[in-house]
Amino acid sequence: MPIGFRSVDFGYRRRVPVVQSFTIDFPPGRTVFLGPNGAGKSTVLSLAASVLRPDAGTVAYDGRTTARRGDLAAFRRCVAWLPQQIESVPRLTAREQVAYVGWLKGMSRRDAWDRALHALERVELADLADRKVRRLSGGQQRRVGVAQSLVHQAEVLLLDEPTAGMDPRQRRVFHEILSGLDQHVVLSTHDVADLEETYDHVVVLDGGTIRFAGSVHEFLALAPHGTAPGRVAEAAYYVTIQERGPACV
Repeated sequence: MPIGFRSVDFGYRRRVPVVQSFTIDFPPGRTVFLGPNGAGKSTVLSLAASVLRPDAGTVAYDGRTTARRGDLAAFRRCVAWLPQQIESVPRLTAREQVAYVGWLKGMSRRDAWDRALHALERVELADLADRKVRRLSGGQQRRVGVAQSLVHQAEVLLLDEPTAGMDPRQRRVFHEILSGLDQHVVLSTHDVADLEETYDHVVVLDGGTIRFAGSVHEFLALAPHGTAPGRVAEAAYYVTIQERGPACV
């Protein structure tokens, strides 16, 4: 089942709108969410995670909406959220912080503690499980954030620039993790490499408007004929951004 937006309006402090009448279903599978800086990707993901609430319209998953107070806790248990900025909880170690997130999502203390170590192992941070998060490097903190999104085995993962600050090897490990996930994933990035190997769907957002939504195959087919093999995804992206025609729905 998709996580869906219906006629969503949102503007910070209800002033300049970021999205208006925004409607989309993010389908099951792995969706890569592309767009230039300021396109509204982080806002859309924050709305999907219920970190932000729409000024109008609805965000829903499995019959639960972020608008109904009685649905909110259950909605949030279904969804894991990795923002761009990872906040370290004062004095907590990596394992404690990941376990804390699991506990907040409804896990027992014991299960959260056990699953936290497993999640850190998956992102190759088990050897730093007892180090304070604030003492980790930026890339290591980013991997703690990925572990936080994995710990309670949510049905939907919302990941905002998850590989920022990671070195090439860490990014490869992350893509291996991503390829092995059964959950629905919506991931924003500026990296268009390995689309065919990693993702099922592509959504391109520009100025709060959907410029493309479809399969990876359909997206790559937008590249001009004769594009060099290593530049197909990049060329397809530029085609969608440069075409300022009607929004795709």
